[in-house]
Amino acid sequence: MKIPENLLYTKDHEWLKVEGNEAFIGVTDFAQSELGDIVYIEVETVGETLDKEESFGTIEAVKTVSDMFMPVGGEILEFNSKLESAPETTNKDPYGEGWIVKIKISNPDEIAELLSAEKYTELVGA
Repeated sequence: MKIPENLLYTKDHEWLKVEGNEAFIGVTDFAQSELGDIVYIEVETVGETLDKEESFGTIEAVKTVSDMFMPVGGEILEFNSKLESAPETTNKDPYGEGWIVKIKISNPDEIAELLSAEKYTELVGA
């Protein structure tokens, strides 16, 4: 299982890659492996500003449907349109081409509350 050092993580298995006042969000390698084959990703919150831990969309796998939660508060700027026709990209490359949304961070102080790669590794027992 991959857990890149340069990302931050949530207990709900989302990751955050901060770039200035914007960030990319996706689901972790652990999450995609637990979900199984991802068949659909729905994000209807583009243009909305959501609080930390609010649901920004759902991810549907063969076995289940799960909500995805904001690691930090922010405005949803973009949905990865590649996932509309190829949701399985999140299975194949969860930390790269499989990113789900790009946000503008509302409260940078919330970043300090996220888990480091080391802490996330402890959480999932990897």
